[in-house]
Amino acid sequence: MQDNLDPRLKDFRNVLYLTWNAIGLPEPTKVQYEMADWVQNGPRRQVLMAFRGVGKSWITSAFVMHQLMLDPSKQFLVVSASKQRADEFTNFCKKLMAAVPLFHHLAPKDSQRNSSIAFDVAPAPPSHAPSVKSLGVTGQLTGSRADCVILDDVEVSNNSATTTMREQLQERIKEVDAIIKPGGRVVFLGTPQTEESIYHVLNERGYECRIWPALYPKEEEIQSYGGRLAPSVTEEWSESRVGEPTDPKRFSKEDLQERALSWGRSGFQLQFMLSTSLSDAERYPLRLSDLISYGGDPEQGPERLVWSGASDRVEEDLPSVGFKGDRWHRPQVISEKFLPYTGSVMAIDPSGRGEDETGYAVIKMLNGWMHLTASGGLRGGYTPENLKALAKVARDQKVNRILVESNFGDGMFTQLLTPYLRETWPCTTEEVRHSTQKEKRIIDTLEPVMNQHRLVVQPSVVRADYESTKGLPPEKQLSYMLFHQLTRITRDRGSLRHDDRLDALSMAVGYWAKAVAVDVDRMIRERKQRDMDKEMERFEDAHRRSFGGPRNTGLNWMAKNHP
Repeated sequence: MQDNLDPRLKDFRNVLYLTWNAIGLPEPTKVQYEMADWVQNGPRRQVLMAFRGVGKSWITSAFVMHQLMLDPSKQFLVVSASKQRADEFTNFCKKLMAAVPLFHHLAPKDSQRNSSIAFDVAPAPPSHAPSVKSLGVTGQLTGSRADCVILDDVEVSNNSATTTMREQLQERIKEVDAIIKPGGRVVFLGTPQTEESIYHVLNERGYECRIWPALYPKEEEIQSYGGRLAPSVTEEWSESRVGEPTDPKRFSKEDLQERALSWGRSGFQLQFMLSTSLSDAERYPLRLSDLISYGGDPEQGPERLVWSGASDRVEEDLPSVGFKGDRWHRPQVISEKFLPYTGSVMAIDPSGRGEDETGYAVIKMLNGWMHLTASGGLRGGYTPENLKALAKVARDQKVNRILVESNFGDGMFTQLLTPYLRETWPCTTEEVRHSTQKEKRIIDTLEPVMNQHRLVVQPSVVRADYESTKGLPPEKQLSYMLFHQLTRITRDRGSLRHDDRLDALSMAVGYWAKAVAVDVDRMIRERKQRDMDKEMERFEDAHRRSFGGPRNTGLNWMAKNHP
């Protein structure tokens, strides 16, 4: 401890003010001061959850330098989802040493470590471990030692999209217990990426969490935070403040409204309100476990499938972006008899040149089961490349009919697509117009079919959907995936950031909805009778060729020869 320091500098809030001033930032806001106090004086195992853009990483970087100023012998390990993100934290600490006069004396000597991944502070005693070191969460954590481990956004879309990924991440962060020195601290900085965030598990492991949402929540929503809201939010809450910014100097109400429109309701609830209460299963009626995962011949399918929810039917190799425990299941029974699909329809939900996609889905029908054999999304609007790609899908899938959502562009998309279809795959095109709220329409169409386990998804579609968003920024990848859209939609208007692929699936399923009501057993009996009649006809023809005589129906011939 530096006993000759001004006692006021022992309070990190005062040092944060001086740091912000030195690097040309406005005075810290009330929320930022409150976070600074929590980081310094909070419990040894803590989780700081704050809305995006509030500056929690910058504040914690300044906290690291403040602690090294007070005690240069301390050692910090910074862990992030990616090595690059962790290195950025470390580099910002180095920049603070150069820019803030209070930290100048901490700059490493020539003989000390001084890189973007690890550095020493000048007064630090010799040690195997550096003063500050950065690692990715998938890196070699074993062997590191630290007085304080800071886990800065270890949960991102790339490593928490599926149930398996979240389980693997939870196992990785358990290694922190082997790194921390006796009496040391662990600080999680984060924003939940899914409703099944790993931050829920941390509560069960003895961590104390504090949450700073971007807006004052409604009274009925406060309870869902489980007593973890920051004191400034609860103490200053009133009915008149509901929906107002908790940190207006950082984000205005208008700014947050624009972000809510951009992120969608569920995305805004996660990223800015830090609320994962939407995981209530009743609000999310569509589940992967109600689907049947089965991939067969592209031109024919099994006469009957029997759904199973048994654990031995779980498809462990398929990426699951559903909620915790929601997995894909193989069928329990697959009939030996295979028949050609009785029809194939492709639904298209067009979009313009914005961030939305032109979604498409192909559903093939057989005996009341709907088989999803192709799905995807194309960005860029009505480009020739997209129109050609859609025509090619129609050809490859041998669709009989194409449904086009006509609400957007007033039917213009159909006119643009027709020449490409005429050249590639001529088929019937039909425009569909909707007038009801989208979210309710989609759920009302899909929920009954899925509850009856009549929607079959080919595993290749699941994998293609998961891989299709790899080129997008991590924070956007999940929102474009069909099966993330399917499991996250609610009846609330604007519940999804993007819904184009799901809307196309709903259109295709809706087209075949009446066919689901068929009596499968009756259809199988009728098919068997037709097969028997054909066999009897072949038998009669063979008998006539051998013995002569007129042709009779099978039953009459049998009655005459076998009294």
